[in-house]
Amino acid sequence: MEHVSADINKLIREPAADPGFPNAPLNWTRDDAEKIAHEEGLELTEDHWETIRALQNYYAHHEDETIINLRELHDALDERFHQKGGLKYLYTLFPGGPIAQSCRLAGLKAPFIATDPSFGSVA
Repeated sequence: MEHVSADINKLIREPAADPGFPNAPLNWTRDDAEKIAHEEGLELTEDHWETIRALQNYYAHHEDETIINLRELHDALDERFHQKGGLKYLYTLFPGGPIAQSCRLAGLKAPFIATDPSFGSVA
């Protein structure tokens, strides 16, 4: 029988504070996202919240990886929102970059190279 280890922190984790966001980081709230959005000149719609949920879900299912792969995340979001226009559509929602800006709103750390301080958001 193969031994499967379990992270005790995952097993005893408190249930999500917001049932609409079951994979949200522990200290994240909708109010945090709304505050950041306001500071960045965004008015959050249901499509923004759907993107935040998708990102939090992706990160939750890839949390054992040491590095989130930007290309794989791009592909996952492009596929998830394909019916609405994929990444092109997400750029209309998040002009600061569909990965960089939405990760800030979702309480997640954007993958390496998602932003370039000398150039701005690239993803």
